[in-house]
Amino acid sequence: MDRRGFLSQAGVALGAYAVAGPALPQAADAAADMTSRLGALPAGHFRARAKRVIFVQMSGGLSQVDTFDYKPILERMHGQEMPPSVRNTQRLSDMVKGQTSYPIVKPLRPFRQHGESGAWVSGLLPYTAQIADDLCFVKSMSNPQVNHHPASLALHTGFQLAGRPSAGAWVSYGLGSDNSSLPSHITLVSPVVGGAQTVDPDVWGAGFLPSHFEGVRFRAGADPVLYVNSPEGINPADRRRELDIIQRLSIEQYEQSGDPEILSRIAQYEMAYRMQSSVPEVVNIDDEPKHVLDMYGLDVHTPGTFARNCLLARRLLERDVKYINLIQKGWDAHFSIATGHPKDCKLVDQPSAALVADLKQRGLLEDTLIVWATEFGRNAFAQGALDPGVGRDHNIGAFTIWLAGAGIKAGTSYGETDEFSYNVVKDPVSINDLHATMLHLLGIDHERFTYRHLGRDYRLTDVSGKVVHGILS
Repeated sequence: MDRRGFLSQAGVALGAYAVAGPALPQAADAAADMTSRLGALPAGHFRARAKRVIFVQMSGGLSQVDTFDYKPILERMHGQEMPPSVRNTQRLSDMVKGQTSYPIVKPLRPFRQHGESGAWVSGLLPYTAQIADDLCFVKSMSNPQVNHHPASLALHTGFQLAGRPSAGAWVSYGLGSDNSSLPSHITLVSPVVGGAQTVDPDVWGAGFLPSHFEGVRFRAGADPVLYVNSPEGINPADRRRELDIIQRLSIEQYEQSGDPEILSRIAQYEMAYRMQSSVPEVVNIDDEPKHVLDMYGLDVHTPGTFARNCLLARRLLERDVKYINLIQKGWDAHFSIATGHPKDCKLVDQPSAALVADLKQRGLLEDTLIVWATEFGRNAFAQGALDPGVGRDHNIGAFTIWLAGAGIKAGTSYGETDEFSYNVVKDPVSINDLHATMLHLLGIDHERFTYRHLGRDYRLTDVSGKVVHGILS
């Protein structure tokens, strides 16, 4: 029986529970379990290497030529003109396509090789350099979207327009949840430093999937999830009675309409009730040893920072949350890249390395997939004049990400770019390929994993995508 058929028949049973009266709380639990815990593919298509995913985005466009993709020619040709034969091979944004000169800019910091793998890592990222042998660098990523919003949508949903389910929603829909007290799909967004960059909630949205598969955003402060806590003067018993009445009416409505969103609503009410106790426990880091806190850096003591969110991500993974988005805003550097990238790297370098090391020492890395990505890269040539200041515009032809954990071939680099890190020249990897590989590690065949909407079967990888076996162990 497929998922929708099961839920449809289950609605009859819920109606019977509602008539029974005293059994209504059990009916609510049953609804929550059916709509949240059970997945469309609870066993997957084949044996999974990964049980959970953390998808980290450096939102705004990390410069690969200043971090992971070392190109010596940029040092030798600093200030010289980017060859038109290279520059004219891809689409430029409106911010630079009218320039009269395109001088090459050398990396912001020197590169050095690290670990037994000999990975080239910029001096901007000394902590990441220390875990280079745990990482797989994919240097041949590309994204046809030159602007942030469609590029980020494509990175998370596989499509450049809003309305498609996010990867986290797809995973939750397919595999369900292993924790009945926390959402299976959670988003943590760290603030931008000195800017107003926004992140569209569509990147963790459910699209046309049932709404309870949407990611739940955890915020900094006393109330990580808005409106979960009861108003002052409402005790748990009162709240329970209120929910029972709402659910009784909802079940009656479902029996009349058959609308599956009603079951989603019941599940969301129940999850919110359970989160009143589970969320305060998971965000309270008082039980963390000092040496663990020190791993993540001083910012771990400040709620909302990337360091604190990395630690919270580990705590959520320990509690079997299936999919976590960890988004750091602020990488939209243009004319400020010379000052902005060093500050941003300092914010994320130590916590990112600590997250990998912490999961590894707890035995969680072997069945957790970490994807550390950005929506596109940056150009080797300057945006505007070389001086004063240094600017780099968007580069959609090539960028670098890294992966670690379950099923990933550690201590390797995959793919190559040309000598200016402008275009991919070997082993190209699309975002659809990345999603196909991620689903493969979770035990899902991306071509067989679909959802029918408006008469068409949709999938996360749209109409393309292939598993990148070259990065798998």
